[in-house]
Amino acid sequence: MEKMVKDPFDVFFRKKPALMLVALKRSVKARYGSILAKEVDCTYSHAVKILQGLEKLGLVTFEKKGRIKLIKLTKKGTEISDHIESIKELLG
Repeated sequence: MEKMVKDPFDVFFRKKPALMLVALKRSVKARYGSILAKEVDCTYSHAVKILQGLEKLGLVTFEKKGRIKLIKLTKKGTEISDHIESIKELLG
């Protein structure tokens, strides 16, 4: 029996990391991990794990402000986020 794909986007991307990049791009200022986790509907610990992977790929940076870490997209992260949004639009 063939499994139906609810969202064609899921065929090409891991949804949570892609949504995090897009959410960061849409924001004018740096974001907190807990806010991002809520936006993409995942736990804080899962969001941190994803963000650490994105940092290793050079897509995000962390900036420590006191006890809080702010997350920002790098130039490369912004470019990839643009492409992800374009693909999402093409898929409908």
